[in-house]
Amino acid sequence: MGLIRLRIRELAEARGWTLKEVAERSGLNYSTVKNYGQRESMTMTDYTAIRRLARAFDVAIEDLVEILEE
Repeated sequence: MGLIRLRIRELAEARGWTLKEVAERSGLNYSTVKNYGQRESMTMTDYTAIRRLARAFDVAIEDLVEILEE
């Protein structure tokens, strides 16, 4: 099973945003953004959340998702 990591913290820091601001801009719950931002790796996530985060950061999904293991 593959592992991924969402580059939320890096993208937020590059823009000077807090995780709370990321949550507000993406329309996601703060707890969801915080959880995704703190996890070193995960096997599953919500595609809709990934899409909303990518839109908030104005990046392609490929720039948000880091593949750790296929």
